[in-house]
Amino acid sequence: MSINGKAYVVGAYEHPTRFAPDKSVAQLHAECAAGALADAGLSFSDVDGYFCAGDAPGAGPLPLADYMNLKLSWADGTEMGGCSYLAHIGHAAAAIAAGKCNVALITLAGKPRSQGVSVGTQPRVLSPDRPETPWDPPSRWGIAGIYGMYAMRHMHQYGTTAEQLAWVKVAASHHAQHNPNALLRKVVTVEDVLTSPVIARPLHKLDCCVITDGGGALILTRPEIARTLKRPLVKVLGCGETIKTNNGGDLDVTRTGAERSGASAFAEAGITVNDIKYASIYDNFTIMVIMQLEDLGFCKKGEGGKFVADGNLISGVGKLPWNTDGGGLCNNHPMNRGGITKAIEAVRQLRGEAHPAVQVKNCDLAMASGPGLVLGDGHAHATVIFGRE
Repeated sequence: MSINGKAYVVGAYEHPTRFAPDKSVAQLHAECAAGALADAGLSFSDVDGYFCAGDAPGAGPLPLADYMNLKLSWADGTEMGGCSYLAHIGHAAAAIAAGKCNVALITLAGKPRSQGVSVGTQPRVLSPDRPETPWDPPSRWGIAGIYGMYAMRHMHQYGTTAEQLAWVKVAASHHAQHNPNALLRKVVTVEDVLTSPVIARPLHKLDCCVITDGGGALILTRPEIARTLKRPLVKVLGCGETIKTNNGGDLDVTRTGAERSGASAFAEAGITVNDIKYASIYDNFTIMVIMQLEDLGFCKKGEGGKFVADGNLISGVGKLPWNTDGGGLCNNHPMNRGGITKAIEAVRQLRGEAHPAVQVKNCDLAMASGPGLVLGDGHAHATVIFGRE
């Protein structure tokens, strides 16, 4: 069943906090939900569909549905890591199209900054219900080390340079300077990135995302409801999701699940990558942006470094306006899974509500795309195409 035009995003809210030691994760979820509902002009009593992931207390919708006193006819707790919330947009749109619910709420929240999470240098701690693979205990891998290996392979295979990686951070910083809530608002240069401490060769500290508390929420409704609300009309045109397996160890670490999720989303939306006016692309590390740009089709494989160089991701300057809120690299990366913030900024752009300095002119088609979990140790990916009516 195609969901093209069957559901509209009527509410979007990004929590302004970046450090919340005094709040519970449940409270952050509820505050994000309240913000998105207020943005839509709706209330908690209107919500009959709820979608959340592993960041929710209890790792599913039941505890938070009770906490927010929701009266539901549909719930979904699909866990796909950081892209869960992008996948939930497709799931919510499908549930709405099938008549399972009328007003769907999606929330994310977390407190990694309050809890002292590092930039990815510490060994990955697995959840109690996630069995270790034979290579987990001896390798004691950390996130930064994994992405450092991706970057090294991409450099070896395609000639990508550290300077090209740095341009991704530079673009994010140019946008973050206009976001009053961004954690890092200072504009940086390529030299600043290259002279920052090495975290996992060849990645420097400024190649890594920020660590923040906070969260966000989205509200989707049936088209008939959306047209009664006093908000710009943003419809879901296409969604794609995938699980990219390790292929028995025969894995190309320069290729992400964006190849499949992007192709599915574009096909359902009935458009091509060349039609996109604005792109929100998950940016936990600079190398991941380059690989996804290639896999989504914005450039050929191996040419991502050249594509991002010289400010080509800076709104009003380059080829592709990207992550105009500052993204995970400068603005906000709650719970180590910032997928929902990508959708929120795409909605802002389509509504014409981004900061005037970064607002894309005549923005009528936008996308949000990103990975979940870790390539090489369980990798998911989701892409959503939005259109302004």
